[in-house]
Amino acid sequence: MGLLPKGVTNFTFDNSGKFHVHLDRACNAKFENELHYDMNVSGVLRYGQIDALSGITAQDLFLWFPVKEIRVDIPSSGLIYFDVGVVSKQFSLSSFETPRDCLDNPGPDLRGWRQIVQTVSEILSGKLNFARTAL
Repeated sequence: MGLLPKGVTNFTFDNSGKFHVHLDRACNAKFENELHYDMNVSGVLRYGQIDALSGITAQDLFLWFPVKEIRVDIPSSGLIYFDVGVVSKQFSLSSFETPRDCLDNPGPDLRGWRQIVQTVSEILSGKLNFARTAL
């Protein structure tokens, strides 16, 4: 299974399913969408899923989303799901049969995303109001 790109230099795995993987560098890998891997990836491995995931972000359109969970609900369906919090993206399981090359990339610039999240939070909490004007 190629959920991680080539370049794993070390990993740990304990009896509770917690794992930690170290890559030789942060990089991107191209599947159906582009994924960014930090140098350190960790999570909890359970039957059919990886949860409490950190160190992987997925690009959709022009935005990068942190991947929180990866799961396969029904193995015979041939589908794998990446949960990015607001949605789950569905991919063909066959896309992950072999590890992809670890391509140099500085990674996603999350500064703009953080500003969007902060603005939405302020709107929802009532701290930021917009004046309505008639058209």
